[in-house]
Amino acid sequence: MGLPIANMPERYNYGDYSKWPEGERWELIEGRAYDMSPAPGTMHQSISFEMSAQIHDFLKNKKCRAFSAPFDVRLPDENNEKDKDIETVVQPDIVIVCEKKKLDEKGCRGAPDFVVEILSPYTAEKDMKEKFFLYEKHRVKEYWIVDPSNKTVLVYELGPGKKYKRADAYVGKDKVPSKAIKGLTIDMGLVFAK
Repeated sequence: MGLPIANMPERYNYGDYSKWPEGERWELIEGRAYDMSPAPGTMHQSISFEMSAQIHDFLKNKKCRAFSAPFDVRLPDENNEKDKDIETVVQPDIVIVCEKKKLDEKGCRGAPDFVVEILSPYTAEKDMKEKFFLYEKHRVKEYWIVDPSNKTVLVYELGPGKKYKRADAYVGKDKVPSKAIKGLTIDMGLVFAK
C-alpha cells in the first residue's frame, strides 16, 4: 500500500533489499522501507498500460528505453557508492532512460530522464512529497504526477538551478508534451478514456 514499515527504526540498503522474497514489492527511500502491496487497481493499471504503449510506440528506433513497474531504480548518493550500500531503490510506474550506461540486469542505476507516478489513495502523499524531493535531488529531468481521480497531470521540469520549476498542469483530454524527451506527446484523452 506504499506505507512505511511500522516500528522498524533500522535503515535498509540495496544489499538487504536484494535478499527479500521475490514475490513481495518494496521501495527504499533513504533507508526507509515501504511496502508496495497489494498490486495497483484496474484504473491505475489501465492508465499505466496506455501511457506505456504510447511511449513504446514513440521510442521505436530511438536510443532511449522505457520500462514500467516493477522496475528497480537505484539512486546512489555518490557515483562511487557500492550497489549494496545504496539506500534508495524505487519502482516508478514508468521510466525512460536515455543513457545506456545506467542500465544493467538489476534495472537502472542513477536518475532516469523521465519518471511517471500514477497516484493511488495509498501512495499519493509519498509520490507528491517524498518522491518529488527525491527525484529533484537526484536530478530526474522530468517528473509527471498523474491523478486518475481528477484526470489531471502535473509536469515538473528540472530547471537551471537543479530545482523543479513550477508545474505545468494538464486536464482531461489534453495532449501533454515532454520537454526531456523531445517529440514525445502523450494523448491523455486516450489515457483517461479507459
